[in-house]
Amino acid sequence: MYVPTKIFFTKGVGRHKEYLTSFELALRSAGIEICNLVTVSSIFPTNCKRINKDEGIKELQPGQITFAVMARNSTNEPNRLIAASIGVALPADSNQYGYLSEHHPFGETEKVAGEYAEDLAATMLATTLGVEFNPNTDWSERENIYKMSGKIVRSFNITQSAEGDKNGLWTTVLSAGILLP
Repeated sequence: MYVPTKIFFTKGVGRHKEYLTSFELALRSAGIEICNLVTVSSIFPTNCKRINKDEGIKELQPGQITFAVMARNSTNEPNRLIAASIGVALPADSNQYGYLSEHHPFGETEKVAGEYAEDLAATMLATTLGVEFNPNTDWSERENIYKMSGKIVRSFNITQSAEGDKNGLWTTVLSAGILLP
């Protein structure tokens, strides 16, 4: 059984005439191009330690199969706004799991996309922990309810946004949570 013990977050943007190369350049910008990425769903493992990006990248080996929660988005439309965001919500009790969410919108600013992804993760965690809330209330109101419950200690997001290249090159954005042994 493999359960990650460390996680780091990264983001990047790439531009190129070829779609795939723009993705590769976004991976390079994020520092994770040497990995064979396997995307996984949205659980932040119990007792998993968050490390900084530089520390995490030092642990990677070329060709390593690496598990990642990843959001990505691409466009070749000039000036089209794109974003890729990972939302994170952590329980107060590190023996319980948290949530990661992926969001990859068009036309949303980095702030709006990040708050939406963070809200998604926090709402998933709140429903798991039995925190009562009105899903129709504003995110800032729910965020206060979640944190005042004492069950959710922290939420945040990592978001990359960009405008499509003015000359029509492919533009790719990505955000990722990289899970390490």
